[in-house]
Amino acid sequence: MARVVAFLMVTVAVTACSHRAVREDDQVAKMSEFRMSKEDVIEVSVWKEPELSRTVPIRPDGKITLPLLGDVQAEGLKPQELEQKVAQSLTPYVRDPHVTVIVHDVNGAKVFVTGMVTHPGVFPLRNSMGLLQALAMAGGLAEFADRGDIKVLHADGRHVEVDYDSLVSGESRVFLGPGDTVVVP
Repeated sequence: MARVVAFLMVTVAVTACSHRAVREDDQVAKMSEFRMSKEDVIEVSVWKEPELSRTVPIRPDGKITLPLLGDVQAEGLKPQELEQKVAQSLTPYVRDPHVTVIVHDVNGAKVFVTGMVTHPGVFPLRNSMGLLQALAMAGGLAEFADRGDIKVLHADGRHVEVDYDSLVSGESRVFLGPGDTVVVP
């Protein structure tokens, strides 16, 4: 009997630990998918080469400018991909360059909320944001807002109309992408 209890305790402990590991791995995988975009501010650091290191914004054309290299495409890349690209480009000038890219400010992805909300404006898009979260960031619906006819104008040209009450009840789920506009009549 004691062996059975010990076996069950070990099985529960292993299962709990493995469940936690999967959850952490999922979160790490999601974070590693981050790609840099326009207006993000990044630091490109070259080890033992301070004159080649810079903190720069990603320009509207998606590029950054670095000493010796000039313009380098950064938009759409993961920080690790930019590290490899810069290190490879510096190889003719620097022996065995070690490059680190640090993202200081994430400013690129934005959503716009306008109309009958408490605080209309431009809000940063963090990971996956739903319409309800964007409305919350805008302070919620104003007193005389039309709750039944909220429009989402996606950056790719699609339009979606949704009822506020169906969002709150969980019946409808609308996710926003970079450049999307929410209009509350």
